[in-house]
Amino acid sequence: MPMPTKTPDTPAEKAEQGLMQYAFAYGNNPLPPTLTATLITAQHIRPIQPLPLVFAPIMLFSSYLNLNGYAKDSAGVTSAWSAAYVLLARRRKQGFGSKFGARGLVRGGTIGLCAANVVGGGLAYAFGKRKEEDM
Repeated sequence: MPMPTKTPDTPAEKAEQGLMQYAFAYGNNPLPPTLTATLITAQHIRPIQPLPLVFAPIMLFSSYLNLNGYAKDSAGVTSAWSAAYVLLARRRKQGFGSKFGARGLVRGGTIGLCAANVVGGGLAYAFGKRKEEDM
């Protein structure tokens, strides 16, 4: 009698499983919070805007947590603070012509990266395990 396999049967199931696994791995990676901090700093350093710049050290701290073995907690911090940054950034109004300049592209990239952080970090936090839970 053949053993049942865990491989998905249809291409749609394969794609869904791959997308979920990709988002989970993205949420456990220390690089996205570092890139987010870099883009936030590039966007708000000149002229200096203190409130949005508060997010950069928090993102760097999240990357530090991840590198020290707290991947699940890092994913939660990254997801929550990225969502807060998106809410703050969406409140600022921007004219149609300024959306396609250098600052507009950096702003759009930052918001897009934060949205990816919310999804990936949320999945990694919700379904991740701490090292103590494995024992």
